Amino acid sequence: MALVLNIETATTNCSVSLSKDGETLVLKEDNSLGYSHAETLHLFIDEVFKIAKIKPSEIDAVAVSKGPGSYTGLRIGVSSAKGLCFALNKPLIAISTLESLACQVKIDDGFIIPMLDARRMEVYAAIYNSNLELEREIKAEILTEESYMSLLETNKVYFIGSGVTKTKALIQHPNAVFIDGKLPSANEMSSLAEIKYKKSDTEDVAYFEPYYLKDFVALKKKA
Repeated sequence: MALVLNIETATTNCSVSLSKDGETLVLKEDNSLGYSHAETLHLFIDEVFKIAKIKPSEIDAVAVSKGPGSYTGLRIGVSSAKGLCFALNKPLIAISTLESLACQVKIDDGFIIPMLDARRMEVYAAIYNSNLELEREIKAEILTEESYMSLLETNKVYFIGSGVTKTKALIQHPNAVFIDGKLPSANEMSSLAEIKYKKSDTEDVAYFEPYYLKDFVALKKKA
């Protein structure tokens, strides 16, 4: 049972939540077109504490979205989380950005592919089953018309995240379900952070680094 401050800055959505026992008590976020994290993150942190009428010293841990995602966004979030952990002497919990994004989809069958936009036709993506268990590890990949066809032939596949726009321009399969307008949020971090806290699954605050995942699969040249 934990009181956790959750920080999500991997995309344009600057998001902060305060959660208790895995349930979100307060959520503040801003998904403007530009990155406003440097200006708004600490304001949001102050606000969630004030709204919940909880002192920073009362929390049990700080959870941060570890990536993949924007280099600058991740640096700001992780640096802020580390600073709080050092100042308050609290443990640091790292949450997969794509896992928390996948948690926004509730299905009985099929697969969930959370994906974040990168450059050109590139995305950061992973594959989860309907129980939110990881079926394929996170990869940086280039989308083609054949992407995920082995799954789509026999299953409903739900795509979510900032990579959806470019994906639905390429993939036109009846089993493809595209969920628009969704980004990672500190709201879904609440339950994931509680699970990790109970397991004492924490990071070394001094040495922890975000998961940038920069490598991409090269396209073969056409004959």
